[in-house]
Amino acid sequence: MKILKTVLTYLMAAFMIYGGVNHFLTPVMYEPFIPGFLPTDLVNYGSGLLETILGIGLLIPKFRYQAATGVFILMLVFLPLHVMDVFSDQPAIGSHDAALIRLPVQFLFIAWAWWISKPSNK
Repeated sequence: MKILKTVLTYLMAAFMIYGGVNHFLTPVMYEPFIPGFLPTDLVNYGSGLLETILGIGLLIPKFRYQAATGVFILMLVFLPLHVMDVFSDQPAIGSHDAALIRLPVQFLFIAWAWWISKPSNK
């Protein structure tokens, strides 16, 4: 079980680092998700930086559980955006079907981060 948790931790780290860096490489992709009342560039680049830092933190055993808790909280913060996207007339990226797929994936990321944040039994 410890090997599985380690592999899934590194996989989540890869997702987080890739997603975080992608905020800088293709910021226009994330702009539709950001509500109009928020400063788009600040939110986009700030969340990208945070995702990257948390992903790197997952790779460092000393910071792994704090980083996983941070990912858990960040995924909870992003959850309302995915819920709003499901009910939007014009989903942020793709179709309503894509929005319906992204919502359960968000719950998967929340559960995954929560699981990683729990100390392993020794």
